Amino acid sequence: MATAIWWVRRDQRLTDNQALAAAMAHAEQVVPVFILDPVLLSAPDAGDKRVAFMLGGLRQLQADLRSRGSGLIVRQGEPAEELAKLVRETGAQAIYAEEDPWPYAQRREGRIAQSLPLHLVGGLTLHPPDLVLKGDGTPYAVFTPYSRAWKALPLPEAGALLPAPVSMPSLPDIRSVPIPDGPAVPGGVPFPPSEAEAQRRLLAFAGDGIHHYGEARDRMDLDGTSRLSPYLRFGMISTRQAVLSALRAREAAPDGQARTGAETWLNELIWREFYMSILAHFPHVLEQSFRANLRDIAWENDE
Repeated sequence: MATAIWWVRRDQRLTDNQALAAAMAHAEQVVPVFILDPVLLSAPDAGDKRVAFMLGGLRQLQADLRSRGSGLIVRQGEPAEELAKLVRETGAQAIYAEEDPWPYAQRREGRIAQSLPLHLVGGLTLHPPDLVLKGDGTPYAVFTPYSRAWKALPLPEAGALLPAPVSMPSLPDIRSVPIPDGPAVPGGVPFPPSEAEAQRRLLAFAGDGIHHYGEARDRMDLDGTSRLSPYLRFGMISTRQAVLSALRAREAAPDGQARTGAETWLNELIWREFYMSILAHFPHVLEQSFRANLRDIAWENDE
């Protein structure tokens, strides 16, 4: 029986998950896996709230998988080493994962692909960074021409979303570590981490709020944003579904102001992809200014 590993990273969902769909299309046995990477968990920008949100999402994903007869294998350690162990333990012929333009992810996947059958698929963005390029094949560095090129590419249509699987094969008997309980986030939970909550928020926002987004998004006294940012960050909802909702809202807009609201939110989603493209093509922006003539500014307070 063909076996594949679905390596979960920033795609903590079952609906419209291209990596999961690819794994299920090529193997009868699919093993969902999440690896707690010490490098990422100890990164300066990890933050207790971000880690707590991610771990809460994993717990909900695990419950969603169990309700379908499967589950989530959790390991902790260096991803290449843990994946190599999992390939031996499961006999997997392939590893499917969502492509990530983050420089650390690019280096990590490059090393893993040298020795393991890693297959990367789209999903983190609607249009991958290598697809939105100038006529000469170089990347865009300015948003407006990038957005025009982005919109000129095929956009999702009704029926494009992949449904969540109704059932999945049971897991093989292999080791899994518990999902950590901490860190704890003090106070209430304004962003309950789960795919179901992400779907609820998108449905509510696309039904009305998106049409007022153009004028309400910058008003601190109004609930004028989608509140979907952390859900998109960890893939509890797909970018493709968000874009499709924006396109539908634009078409259904009752007037020009409502259409502008939907168009503005679509542009915010494109900004997200633009900066991922910048990160993929110009990874030095993590360490220094994008523009060379601004890299040697003398800071007044440079601790």
